[in-house]
Amino acid sequence: MLTATVAAVRHRRANRIAAFLRQADDALRVAEVTLYPFLDLAIRLWLAQTFWVSGILKLANWDNALTLATYEYPVSWLDPATAATLGVAIEIVGPVLLALGLATRLAAIPLLILSLVIQFEYHALDQHLYWAALFGGYVVMGAGPLSLDRVLGPGLATSALPLVKPLGRLYALMTRTLGPLYLLALRLWLAALWFTPVLIGRSPTEAALGFVSPLLALGLATRPAALGAMLALLGAGFMGADELRNLDRLYQCLLLGLIALRGPGPMAADAVLKRQLAHWFPPLESWSDAALADAPHVVIVGAGFGGLKAAHGLRRAACRITVIDKCNYHLFQPLLYQVATASLSPADIATPIRAMFRDQHNVRVMLGEAATVDAAARQVILSNGSRVGYDYLVLATGARHSYFGRDDWEPYAPGLKQIDDATVIRRRLLLAFEQAENCADPEERQQWLTFVIVGGGPTGVELAGAIAELAQHGLAGEFRHIDPAKARVVLVQSAPRLLPAFPETLSAVSARSLQALGVEVLTKSRVEQIDADGVLVSGQRIGARTVFWAAGVMASPAAQWIQGEADAAGRLKVGPDLTAPGWPNVFAVGDTTLSAAWDGNPVPGLAPAAKQQGAYVARAIRARLEGHAPPPPFRYRHRGNLATIGRQAAVVDIGPFRLSGALAWWLWGVAHLLFLVDARKRLSVAIEWFWAYLTFKRGTRLITGGRE
Repeated sequence: MLTATVAAVRHRRANRIAAFLRQADDALRVAEVTLYPFLDLAIRLWLAQTFWVSGILKLANWDNALTLATYEYPVSWLDPATAATLGVAIEIVGPVLLALGLATRLAAIPLLILSLVIQFEYHALDQHLYWAALFGGYVVMGAGPLSLDRVLGPGLATSALPLVKPLGRLYALMTRTLGPLYLLALRLWLAALWFTPVLIGRSPTEAALGFVSPLLALGLATRPAALGAMLALLGAGFMGADELRNLDRLYQCLLLGLIALRGPGPMAADAVLKRQLAHWFPPLESWSDAALADAPHVVIVGAGFGGLKAAHGLRRAACRITVIDKCNYHLFQPLLYQVATASLSPADIATPIRAMFRDQHNVRVMLGEAATVDAAARQVILSNGSRVGYDYLVLATGARHSYFGRDDWEPYAPGLKQIDDATVIRRRLLLAFEQAENCADPEERQQWLTFVIVGGGPTGVELAGAIAELAQHGLAGEFRHIDPAKARVVLVQSAPRLLPAFPETLSAVSARSLQALGVEVLTKSRVEQIDADGVLVSGQRIGARTVFWAAGVMASPAAQWIQGEADAAGRLKVGPDLTAPGWPNVFAVGDTTLSAAWDGNPVPGLAPAAKQQGAYVARAIRARLEGHAPPPPFRYRHRGNLATIGRQAAVVDIGPFRLSGALAWWLWGVAHLLFLVDARKRLSVAIEWFWAYLTFKRGTRLITGGRE
């Protein structure tokens, strides 16, 4: 009995240590992935401008360049004209390639040689050695992620261009063999610069650098040591020293930043300790498929914001995960209306789920549609009849549009929840202008040019503003018989004001902004009928061939699957830990769930809320897997509401801050770019927005699918 108790204590202690190590490793990975690319880009740009400016000045005054090469800093083994020509060529071409990250290694070699020639043939300065150290790093390691080399590399590696494959193999060999030696030499050199005996009278900065230098040399606690040295240099300031000393400190900070973010390399005490700790506490990536097959099984139904966050939160947990979704992509729904209004293409806001979990060893992605759940047997039943067993189930199945009992309206007023919905709306929207162009009857033409949006929440407001902008600017000059700018856009809202979740002042601003775009805003108006020829709004008939629905949502039938209690919108009522009552191993997140975790109020159906819930569920499951105490009850932290109306018009409600106009529009754009899960998509969306902003043109005005 005593032996079993001791073993249990040791097991819990080992789990705690392993959990701490995983958290520390996660933090280091996050820092490296998020900060290193920008540090690398900053270093490249700094070095590039330093040399390029020098080259331009010499090229502008060639006689002076020849004079300097002849008398001021002659190279003993080159004639002055050759030395000046080579130097200027290197300083002009090399920095451009370095800044772009294009052929970075080849560009860094002559710049490295030039730095050493300047140091040993002209004038010895520590600054030149720092140049050489940085260029040497680029020769050995290549450029970081924000470079053309990284973007073009995969395509070039499989191309038929000559020398590309041999160069690729050579670069890989250099990184593998010389990379560790370079990092070791860099650490030893920096440690030698600062290591002196601890003497009375040394400054605090020197004392701090002297303390961390042995750690750098050994590669022990290297990242914290490098960060501490950086803080010591920054704390000393750059104001009291002369210009050369300031530059030396700047370059030292850059080199320390590289060590802090990229680590010390394999030839370091940290690497030895990490290998030993990995032996004691094997990382999940080293588990065999057989070992994972015996691990607890977490099934996540739905790959929306909440489901993805839960899966990513379990990436270091000792479990296997199956993500089930009826689509093979994750959709960024907040920008779905831009696909519907021809601003973006579907690929801009959708990312393949498998690609997102390519590097997560314990995740399996399954394409399938959940039909129900056998909670007693712990199985998810798919629409094809197959069953997937689970130990823990996360329901993240989202929501669909609700017509409040009038599903017969759906064929005439499509909603906006999926990519297919967006392409249907885009087709109807663009076809309406085409039909109006070809229509001879003025009354029928006006019906084609009338667009009604039902619902004054964020989706309805953004959709109405985008349609008005498309009609007024995006289609200008493209039709001969109609003027798209004369299109009538009507926004119908049953509530007394638009955007009920926003403060009244911002609702009023939204209404004025829409009216400035020419949108007719009808509040306190109830839709009574929708058919192929228009809508009946509070007894008034509006002739319109194109109607869009943004008025209400209904949760997925997840509550019915487990016979759980649901509200009128079908949302499953969950407990404080987001579990379904009576089923402690079943969690629900996102639009599927009704949780009173917002200071006693229901958590809103927003992407940040779903992500917070997904992260919480991951922590709760990990705590159970590792034998820890459960986390405290889930509490939603509201980050604010954002909605855009049109060009330089948006409203933002963040805590005590209420913004509207151009600044709010910029904040809205930046926030949505950051929420996109793929860096490439952030870039493509930013370029698409910038182009549309400058030219008023929409690049994805394609009418696809069957005509209606």
